Amino acid sequence: MKEVKQVIIDDLLGRINESPFLIVADYAGMTVPQFEDLRKRLKENGAKFQVAKNSFVKRAANSAEYPEGVAEFLSGQTAVVTGESDVCAAAKALKTFSKENGGKGAVRGGVLDGELLDVEKVNALADLPPKEILQAQLLGVLSSPAQKLVTVLNEPGASLARVLQAKADQG
Repeated sequence: MKEVKQVIIDDLLGRINESPFLIVADYAGMTVPQFEDLRKRLKENGAKFQVAKNSFVKRAANSAEYPEGVAEFLSGQTAVVTGESDVCAAAKALKTFSKENGGKGAVRGGVLDGELLDVEKVNALADLPPKEILQAQLLGVLSSPAQKLVTVLNEPGASLARVLQAKADQG
């Protein structure tokens, strides 16, 4: 039995180490169809929803050198969400599911890049636009100064051309 527990803890540790984030959620009162619906939503966003014993998650989190405060989130019926990259999409899926299902699947907290997140911070991540939109906005911000620089550099030549054209039109 001890070997089985260690295999589960090692699996959790591997999942935690591969993921840049960990979100702890409560799955109490969820029906099997609701559980499958949430798993499907998270999978579409590159995340995985896994039920685990609190003691196993604590041991895996300690092995991964997560902050001490993670233990505060681990009580009752606990599930953890890990993913490949986009924490915002996973948090948004959890928040939307919880709102649609009367608070089931509610977020308790999480960890992002070794930083402890309370419920408010996870919800703030959920409210951010999708990653692709943020990248497009960043690209727009970065390209704006370059466009203005090109305009400023072209202006003396354009001004000279207008003066020469006006002189040619006069006479």
